Amino acid sequence: MRFLRYRAIVSSSLRNGSSVGSSLGGLGGIHNLSHVEAAAARTPSRGLRFVATSCRAVMLPRFGGPEVLELRDNVAVPDLKPNEVLVRARAVSINPLDTRMRSGYGRSIFQPLLPLILGRDVSGEVAEVGASVRSLRVGQEVFGALHPTAVRGTYAEYAILAEDELTPKPDSITHIEASTIPFAALTAWRALKSTARIIEGQRVLIIGGGGAVGFAAVQLAVAAGCHVLTTCGGQSVQQALAAGAEQAVDYTKEDIELAIKGKFDAVLDTIGAAETERIGINFLRRGGHYMTLQGETASLADRYGLVIGLPAATAILLKKQFQYRFSHGIEYGWTYMRADSEGLNEIRLLSEAKKLHIPVDKTFPITQVREAHEAKDKRLVPGKVVLELD
Repeated sequence: MRFLRYRAIVSSSLRNGSSVGSSLGGLGGIHNLSHVEAAAARTPSRGLRFVATSCRAVMLPRFGGPEVLELRDNVAVPDLKPNEVLVRARAVSINPLDTRMRSGYGRSIFQPLLPLILGRDVSGEVAEVGASVRSLRVGQEVFGALHPTAVRGTYAEYAILAEDELTPKPDSITHIEASTIPFAALTAWRALKSTARIIEGQRVLIIGGGGAVGFAAVQLAVAAGCHVLTTCGGQSVQQALAAGAEQAVDYTKEDIELAIKGKFDAVLDTIGAAETERIGINFLRRGGHYMTLQGETASLADRYGLVIGLPAATAILLKKQFQYRFSHGIEYGWTYMRADSEGLNEIRLLSEAKKLHIPVDKTFPITQVREAHEAKDKRLVPGKVVLELD
């Protein structure tokens, strides 16, 4: 944090009956303030709280390689809406969506909004809450994730999320560990629990179980009592088996269609290639669900513009849904992450019980965000990368 200023706002801590001074603990101290100002901040009768109005943040001014990312001081922190929470970020993870957006994916949507802040996952402490927020309090440790289309992301000292995009961080995991979980796990949760509605005893196939979403899906399906099989690279086989998968097929060495037997109630395809789609659909029993992360909405919108691209994507999806329902008797869909308080609560409980985690391969300070993105672009780090904020 670079600057703290005070706003004459009604303190949420006052509304909850606690002192303003206790709220300042969640902001990491008030050493930059004068004694008079600090005293005013600690005086409940004045109704003043010191909040961040500007901070450091990684900005994306234009699309391109890692070199376009700029760490700037004095980036404005907007006032909170009633349902929003200001989070003092301690760790944020890098998702594939971040590097794709940086390179221009979704430019038809985001080009008019540049510069923007990348990042979806965050773990940190609550610094301020909006007027209608009731489930979280200042100073509380939380973790959560923003929607894929959010313009002000989490690569910043202060991130803003809606109340239902956050949940208390378990004491049993660190901020670094927590920052890797929500976006990937919510993506998997929406596919398996919200769409396919998997239940105990069903057979579930995860294509690409070595990635963050795929590995989260393996753990969620195992926790639901399903019989889980997955495909992954050789380096991820033991990890998948240790997480409870009954079979993990190394697609680089084995023929998936020969190695896997039987039909499945749900297939989550995190790869989304034409071949994996064909294989996944043929593995489904009638009434099953095929779900892929690789929907064509953004790519078609980028290619043809929003006016043509969005209707074209809708038409393709509807065509495939009708086609596979008629030819195979299965449900076909593109799946995306979205905020879900029920899902986030389940993810928190599983994380707390050590039944859901995403391994961290490397951490970088936020000042080395370019190096972190370069490492992901060049596949120097195969697993999760986390940016730390001091």
